[in-house]
Amino acid sequence: MEERYQIAAKQDIQQVLQTSSATLKFLISRNAAAFQETFEMLIRLAENYTSTLFCNAYRNMAAEAAVHVQEFFTDVGLFLFGTDASTEEFVNRFFDTLFPVVYNHVINPGPTDISLEYAECLRAVRGDIRPFGNIPKKALGQMARSLLPSRTFLQALNLGVEVINTTDHLHLSRECSRALLRMQYCPHCQGLMLSKPCMGYCLNIIRGCLANVAEVDLHWQGYIQALEELSGALSGAHGIEHVLLNFHSLVHDALVQARINGPELSEQ
Repeated sequence: MEERYQIAAKQDIQQVLQTSSATLKFLISRNAAAFQETFEMLIRLAENYTSTLFCNAYRNMAAEAAVHVQEFFTDVGLFLFGTDASTEEFVNRFFDTLFPVVYNHVINPGPTDISLEYAECLRAVRGDIRPFGNIPKKALGQMARSLLPSRTFLQALNLGVEVINTTDHLHLSRECSRALLRMQYCPHCQGLMLSKPCMGYCLNIIRGCLANVAEVDLHWQGYIQALEELSGALSGAHGIEHVLLNFHSLVHDALVQARINGPELSEQ
């Protein structure tokens, strides 16, 4: 009977903990899902804007460019949602693969397409001859400043849920279990089923049982402060919404720059 009461006491405290943290866990989980959905929507919109730019202003190379645009925004999504990738790598890869297409259709258009070997050569030297001016470097800076805080913010929200899940399932010590038993169920032995312990006694028992968890508090406050700082980095000129939805403007500027540099690039 004592063992059954001890199990019941443990279940009671676990239920109390889970009930008290359920609202907070739901809030964080709901926000994590909402932010992920928003990021996905922004990526889709930015991809559509960039593809539309090619369809409207550079129709002759829209089909070829669409493949590279899709790959770029797939890389953006993978980075945002936790894949171990480098913004520098996928931004440079986008402009590297775009250059042969632009050269073939804008800088040096001809009756036939350039060979695969020539296209590979153009990809390899894009960084050296800088056909798009400083636009790739500008795009890289914007992407790095906006994507990393957004990625970290999303990871931090999911981490918060993990922390709460950990504290929801505590491993109670033997001393704590016996103290909970005395507090809640010892009066039952005397038939006092409705007897409740005093508030002071309850608080002392709970403080003892949750002493280890209380150490989390300082770190949790730091976590909340970090979330506030990260949330501030998600808005403004360097925020993810502004950067992604204006990426097509950078691509337009890059194409204009390539057209202006066309004669010099052909000579090179």
